[in-house]
Amino acid sequence: MSYKGKFRPTNRKKYKGDINNIVYRSLWERKFMVYCDDNNDIVEWGSEELIVPYISPLDRKRHRYFPDFYIKTKNGDKFMIEIKPKKFTKPPKPTKRVTKAFMHETKEWSRNRAKWSAAQEVCKRFGWKFLIITEDHLNTTKYLYGK
Repeated sequence: MSYKGKFRPTNRKKYKGDINNIVYRSLWERKFMVYCDDNNDIVEWGSEELIVPYISPLDRKRHRYFPDFYIKTKNGDKFMIEIKPKKFTKPPKPTKRVTKAFMHETKEWSRNRAKWSAAQEVCKRFGWKFLIITEDHLNTTKYLYGK
């Protein structure tokens, strides 16, 4: 089940962007927002505030990708972060029959790979790190450094 809503940060000065329009599209995103807001090692963060251009392999046109989060830590590390269910971080498993569901999953996988590749290039250019965080990470406190 997907949950949506607006997040109201406690540490408003840490948020970089429109403080009145912080939207979460899942409880996992909300959980990460609370983490960013409460974590003393994170000095600034934003949600869907960055734009990464990419070429979709589906229509070969330029599109805009808005990564879920941007964060900056006390030690100066910067991260671009995507929150995704683990099952969407791998290609779909081949099936005996080509179903509509399989075609949809294949298209989404292809689109996500293009987005993430573009994000990795941007991060490489600026010395940032790109992370895809899944439910496995969210069920621990080891989001950024594995500590």
